[in-house]
Amino acid sequence: MARATPTRFGHGDRSGALIRPGTVIRHFSKTDANRFANEWLAVFGANKQGINTRAFLWHVFSADCYPCMRGDAAIEEYKRQSGVEFVVLANDSTLAFLTDMLPESSSLSDYYVFPPNLAWTMAFTHEDGYLGPYFAHHPQYAQLNQVNLAMMQKARAKAEAKRKGWL
Repeated sequence: MARATPTRFGHGDRSGALIRPGTVIRHFSKTDANRFANEWLAVFGANKQGINTRAFLWHVFSADCYPCMRGDAAIEEYKRQSGVEFVVLANDSTLAFLTDMLPESSSLSDYYVFPPNLAWTMAFTHEDGYLGPYFAHHPQYAQLNQVNLAMMQKARAKAEAKRKGWL
């Protein structure tokens, strides 16, 4: 993955939070962040009965409530993902932002990365190496990922047209 200058973003008490690589395209409100968390749970936490997702959303993976890859396998699958934009959601569901590159690291201790259509998700945990990270596909991954790939192709064509002076 290409390296970019780290992006600092301010939001409440996390004014020094850091994501790299990439640029923050948009900061979401707390209401939007909560909506993302609810949408995430609707897909990946549908079978969470009896699991404490208030503490950590990723408990759906550590408790085997949703099929996922773990550790190095999760990281390798995550690195294979591509897209135009990625949502980064803090575990407490109060902070979310959109970035233009697949994040490799953040100063957030527990966070989730996924495309806006939730085709897949990566859960980075404070227990990295012991519990997590976790990677999971949406049940309709193939269909949703085709949409993401088409968006990438369109973005590349637009960038090429701009480079040639056509736009």
